[in-house]
Amino acid sequence: MKIAIVGSGYVGLVSGTCFSDVGIEVVCVDIDEKKIQNLQNGIVPIYEPGLDEMLLRNMKKGRLRFTTHIAEALEDCEVLFIAVGTPPDEDGSADLKYVLAVAHECGKNMQDYLVIATKSTVPMGTAVKVKAAIQEELDKRGVKIPFDVASNPEFLKEGAAIDDFLKPDRIVVGLDSPRAEDRMKSLYKPFTLNGHPIIFMDITSAEMTKYAANSILATKISFMNDIANLCELVGADINMVRKGIGSDSRIGNKFIYPGIGYGGSCFPKDVKALIRTASDYQYDLRVLKAVEAVNSDQKLLLFHKINSYFKGDLKGKTVAIWGLSFKPQTDDMREAPSLVIIQKLLDAGVRVKAYDPIAMKEAKRVLGDRIAYLDDQYEALIDADCLVLVTEWPEFKFPNFKIVKKLLNSPAVFDGRNIYDKLEMRRNGFDYFCVGIDTGK
Repeated sequence: MKIAIVGSGYVGLVSGTCFSDVGIEVVCVDIDEKKIQNLQNGIVPIYEPGLDEMLLRNMKKGRLRFTTHIAEALEDCEVLFIAVGTPPDEDGSADLKYVLAVAHECGKNMQDYLVIATKSTVPMGTAVKVKAAIQEELDKRGVKIPFDVASNPEFLKEGAAIDDFLKPDRIVVGLDSPRAEDRMKSLYKPFTLNGHPIIFMDITSAEMTKYAANSILATKISFMNDIANLCELVGADINMVRKGIGSDSRIGNKFIYPGIGYGGSCFPKDVKALIRTASDYQYDLRVLKAVEAVNSDQKLLLFHKINSYFKGDLKGKTVAIWGLSFKPQTDDMREAPSLVIIQKLLDAGVRVKAYDPIAMKEAKRVLGDRIAYLDDQYEALIDADCLVLVTEWPEFKFPNFKIVKKLLNSPAVFDGRNIYDKLEMRRNGFDYFCVGIDTGK
């Protein structure tokens, strides 16, 4: 079976590589000539554990190719996936121009029956627009070529995307045609044979499923952060509360860790888009609006703690930051809490020194020379007035606290991910601040 994936960003590249790894012939398409040239040379533009090795292996076996020409990819193609970006417009709605551009190109170049499936996260009703765009181009050509449109949302976690793709909790496919269903069943047969369920539904429900999934996970995060902030005020320990509720099978222990807010390419964008879609239908998603508001405030939490510790006198201070990406095992800086914290510190006249094991290059692209980038986590502490833990990379979990204390000008640690123990930090002589725990007690 041969498929094409248009868009060689995070979703497209991971999906294409994983499909090829189960024996499917895959052609990945992107308009960025430099990116395609690099991929043809085995240079992967994103950081995802295990992806480089898998990509090179399947390229050598001839199952994975890259091109800038969609017409080339469509030769003998049975399913074409749209995996381009859907960035938020100013009003929060998803920008569909890239998705529809691919649809138009399909209509201009397809020769035989084709299933066009959206993997991009798109609002409800997008499939109708994709279908219309393809049909418009077929009409211009004066040809009658049958095709079907489907929705096949992805549920990949950055840092664990390969495992998520190869061992999915579920595969969701929205369609309205028995012919398309048969083709998608054939495509996903290697996965269903291994016991991973495929759920067929109507297209609109599939489009909604992606937004609903991300929104409920975002809701769990913001809810726990709200409770964590209350715990500090009343003297409760959010870590104990988390254990107490996480053992309830109705709640579960995932996405209930307190911290400094969610970021990345999905949750912020998708929550905004779903709120906007509801508004278009004159419906007010009050819970999601609160989720978004709590998340925005939570990203400021560490700054307020730092400012309070130094009694509002931050000008001229130096702050060391450990971790820049929005979460571990990725170099993704999109909507990262670190960006909000750094900006507030810079506005207050603070010098920022930062270290991240993977995201330094991407951080430099986003932040430029406004902060100092160090090659070692301890080097970032030299002459710093405090340490701020933003991203819980494994190498930060068990530092040499004697070295940390020796290098810092003052023994202050602000832990935005609650990875350290307050009693141990106190025994080591630190002024320790985290999320959801009154560390003064």
